[in-house]
Amino acid sequence: MDTSISPGPLVRRHTRITRITHWTWAICLFFLLLTGLQIFNAHPVLYWGDQSGFDFDNRVLWIGSEDGRGFVELLNRRLSGLGIFGASDGTLRAFPHWATIPSGVDLATGRVIHFFFGWVFLATLLVWFAGAVVAGHLRRDLLMGRAHWSLLGSDLVDHLRFRFRHGRRYGPLQRLSYGLMLFVLFPLMIMTGLAMSPGANAAAPWLPEILGGRQSARTLHFVAAAALSGFFVVHIVMVVLAGPLNEMRAIVTGWYRADAEETHDA
Repeated sequence: MDTSISPGPLVRRHTRITRITHWTWAICLFFLLLTGLQIFNAHPVLYWGDQSGFDFDNRVLWIGSEDGRGFVELLNRRLSGLGIFGASDGTLRAFPHWATIPSGVDLATGRVIHFFFGWVFLATLLVWFAGAVVAGHLRRDLLMGRAHWSLLGSDLVDHLRFRFRHGRRYGPLQRLSYGLMLFVLFPLMIMTGLAMSPGANAAAPWLPEILGGRQSARTLHFVAAAALSGFFVVHIVMVVLAGPLNEMRAIVTGWYRADAEETHDA
């Protein structure tokens, strides 16, 4: 981490709505991911198209077991389950018990919890968007301008070298990554989730069609969940490397210690 920059004053970086929705999303995503794995375990195969079954050759992913050994089959290429996927601790299941809610085989409970936090997740996104527009957070901190695009390459290089700038506003790489999460991954998760719902299909029969079918929607839902999980891991690593006390203070209290040279950035 670059230590040549002197610390500047505390600046107000996050609004109350941003902080509340951030932690609400964190809770929702935790339960959505682990209950989602419980639901996936009931049929650990992903397809592309509108239908699935023995008469179709549209399997994309399969997590199973053979002779008591787990495996992961991706696009007809079979890989080892590493003692975690397909079979673990003598149990034949796609994801192990410690990675699902509930930990046992209970699809009904998993679905109830999953749907509850799914609606909370959607409501939180709507609240955040309204607050971001009213407070100017969307325009000021997230939209990419011409200057941000021009600085994106150098900002990426700085991150790869663990040189972090603590600015009053988000840097180009932060804007791009948060924008992709908020305006691509989050809506994709919601759309694909609704596309798998019979009730939503009755109200909007066109939704599964634009996603390539219900089975395609399920596959895209799984891919989006995996991408969000990867984002979460990278996010935590960046928080630790950039200064966890300062980053946590910002998202808990709203106050952030900026670098002296960065307090007047665009």
